Amino acid sequence: MRKLCRRSSIVFMLLTTALWSATSTVAAASTEDLITQVQSVGRAGSENSSAAKAVNELQQMGPETLRPLLVAMNDANPVAMNWLQVAFESIADQSLNSGQLPAEQLEEFVTDRTHNGRARRVAFDWLSKADPSAPSRLIPNMLDDPSSPLRREAVALAIKRAKAAESESAQKSLWTEALSGAVDRDQFDEISAALKKLGEDVNLVDHFGLITEWHLIGPFDNKDEAGFDVVYPPEKEIDLSASYDGMNESVSWQHFVSERKDGAFDLAELTTSHKGAIDYAYTEFNSPVEQQVEFRLATPNAWKLWINGELIFAREEYHRGMQFDQYIVPVHLEQGTNRILLKVCQNEQDQDWAQRWAFQFRVVDETGRAVASANK
Repeated sequence: MRKLCRRSSIVFMLLTTALWSATSTVAAASTEDLITQVQSVGRAGSENSSAAKAVNELQQMGPETLRPLLVAMNDANPVAMNWLQVAFESIADQSLNSGQLPAEQLEEFVTDRTHNGRARRVAFDWLSKADPSAPSRLIPNMLDDPSSPLRREAVALAIKRAKAAESESAQKSLWTEALSGAVDRDQFDEISAALKKLGEDVNLVDHFGLITEWHLIGPFDNKDEAGFDVVYPPEKEIDLSASYDGMNESVSWQHFVSERKDGAFDLAELTTSHKGAIDYAYTEFNSPVEQQVEFRLATPNAWKLWINGELIFAREEYHRGMQFDQYIVPVHLEQGTNRILLKVCQNEQDQDWAQRWAFQFRVVDETGRAVASANK
């Protein structure tokens, strides 16, 4: 009888273990499937209802689902990212209230710079709720962080410390430290103004890597805005010694350098103001290695952009205003010389606000830090 009871206990234990393992396997597979369902949502919102259903099920899960959700954000499109964040924050809130938010796991994710910047910021916000000491421990080390929102926090903290410093030398040192991480224009302006009061001039062009030397050719005809799609000679070949028929007369390439403090390349100021006209701007960027960068452009005019003969972006819109880093275009640079061609179109409106014919152009890494040409 005793042997039978012992045998039954062993069988029960084995069944319990098997059932627990099976349940765990099903739960893990289910989490993965649900996340995949959310990730399949389209950028335009296709499959939204399917994603909503998956998120609803994910929200019923426990804190062990938090890390997979964060990891899934790494390569999610913006719409899927929103859905994943909804699921994450719902579970995080429940976990925080029950004292089960895994702070150590969140900190490990935040400090791993290979993860998506927005996902790391989400993790950081919840880590800060679970561990109020996290911001003061982590943020000071993020002045060079690839995550824009986290680096901005670090710069803001450095600015705060600089304002609180008593001696002029300490202020100058802390403002300079803050400048080293600043890639947002508003923070740069505040820091450079403070340094100027302390006798230090900061060069905006150098700090942001603005390109101020270009070869220009034009004007070509853009009456009735018809020139945007016309393939003028500079789109077929780059020959800096060539001359072509322009809008009013023969035109040839001319070299210009912008002396403006904001690095803007003002076509009307550097050449002659024209209406219903197109200018082409050409420059070369020497990259020491093959690399991925971003071209960041500002212009109130319609424009097209080529790299090494390949059209990579076009926008036919006039008088939209001109703002720093207005457009961001991911670009792959070849090792060595890269040819950059920009077509800038002005229409014929004659109101005061429609007079600007200009652009501002810089090359940066994905964090917004300047990438300098090797031949600069």
